Amino acid sequence: MSRIGLKPIPVPTGVTIAVEGNLSTVKGPKGELKQHIPTGLEYKLEDEMFSVMRSEDTKELRSNHGLVRSLIANQVAGVTEGFTKTLEIIGVGYRAAVKGRVLDLQLQFSHPVEYPIPEGIEIECPEPIRIIVKGMDKQLVGQVAAEIRKYRKPEPYKGKGIRYQGEKVIRKAGKAANK
Repeated sequence: MSRIGLKPIPVPTGVTIAVEGNLSTVKGPKGELKQHIPTGLEYKLEDEMFSVMRSEDTKELRSNHGLVRSLIANQVAGVTEGFTKTLEIIGVGYRAAVKGRVLDLQLQFSHPVEYPIPEGIEIECPEPIRIIVKGMDKQLVGQVAAEIRKYRKPEPYKGKGIRYQGEKVIRKAGKAANK
């Protein structure tokens, strides 16, 4: 039994959910999100609660039950509050700045790295060493943050690089001196 799939999704006022075939559409104050979902499940909206139910008890439907509920719950959260990922830049001379729809990163390469900001994403740099990625789509926010982090992952000796806020980097010991 899917414990996540059984939980109903609270629908705030001003949010509408529509499921037609394999496409779920959620509209809210921040905009509209569409998501392709597997077919075969049943949906019910009553008393400001949206429920996902299985029509049969097959292995495929059991595996998709919790997934579809989580995808729709993330859509509802995205159109009401949105999602945020914060990245920290550690290292001397490492910095970031937003120039129009481009994130300019100075990461001690021979050239600056220019990351074009995709549609539906906002990036802020309140400080040169902090990057805030915001958006409605949880998957897209996480993907953009991962792509930015990939330019200079934290290295294990000094910890320099781009990391998520609160991420712990396991540090290695340097070379031991021979005596």
